[in-house]
Amino acid sequence: MPGVFDRLNKEIENKQKDGGITPLDLVELSPALRRIMKIMLRELQMTYPRLREVMDELPEAERLTPASLDEALVALTEQFWLIRIGEREKAIYKVNLKRKAGSSLANGIWSSLDQKLKK
Repeated sequence: MPGVFDRLNKEIENKQKDGGITPLDLVELSPALRRIMKIMLRELQMTYPRLREVMDELPEAERLTPASLDEALVALTEQFWLIRIGEREKAIYKVNLKRKAGSSLANGIWSSLDQKLKK
């Protein structure tokens, strides 16, 4: 019988398939949302209290109020930039990065190099 952890893990995997970001997508964000994403990209996963702490350490002109931070986190979660696990003070936020497609070049290049080195 699947447990809570299995259900949450499946939910995270489904959300990661839905969206995700690349670094180039950051330029489309508002300055406040971009600031949050830059913070998040440093650690990829942060608890809500840690995110508030990092925000409070920013220069005063760059800080978001707790209410503005909450609104921004809701917006980023709804747009699948972030994945939220849990609620309120116990929430954990994870960056939802897009998976890169594998390269077929890597397979062929190594065998070619091996053959040339053997000669």
